Amino acid sequence: MKKILIIAIGVFTAGAVNAQTSSNSDAVKFGIKAGGNYSNIIKTNDDNFKTEYKPGFHAGLTMEIPIVSSLAFAPEIVYSQKGYKRTGTLGEYSVTTNFIDIPILAKIKAGNNFNVVVGPQVSFLASTTEKFTSGEQSFQNTVKEQNDNLKKSLVGGVVGFGYDFSQIISLNGRYALDLQKNNENGTSETPVYKNQVFQLGLGFKF
Repeated sequence: MKKILIIAIGVFTAGAVNAQTSSNSDAVKFGIKAGGNYSNIIKTNDDNFKTEYKPGFHAGLTMEIPIVSSLAFAPEIVYSQKGYKRTGTLGEYSVTTNFIDIPILAKIKAGNNFNVVVGPQVSFLASTTEKFTSGEQSFQNTVKEQNDNLKKSLVGGVVGFGYDFSQIISLNGRYALDLQKNNENGTSETPVYKNQVFQLGLGFKF
């Protein structure tokens, strides 16, 4: 995990230096992004464990390294809230899993101002938060013991689109799915599952 983070930081640092020293159309573009998440889980061992989508957010750093005129290498480092919620007779229970995602994407130009992105993603679990809401009462707890039973890093895949309003502002939409399970056995409270999340946000390039 540390090696991947170090490599990612190194790539972004090198890209930032290149962006500062180059002024042509082939320069590396550095940026930021933020937006909303709509996440749920795919259960792999218990179909009776019913869950619903829950809202969240994401924010992070982006980079675009041109390869040819219609193709670019586009790595990112993104903080992303995932998880799910359940609604019962006593109230609503939600689980938020906070991740640091590192998508390694190919950005393909598909038309005027329109592009498609696809590639693998490595996700690192930062923390897990449970929240129970019943009527006007709400209880929230950051779960440490549950994190001990979950995988700290997961490999997944990303596919999405982008639309450039200008050379600075862009709209992007993504679907990300874990290809690995959160753990091997699961419990009555935490089933074996894979994260999935839809994202919609804005990006700003420098």
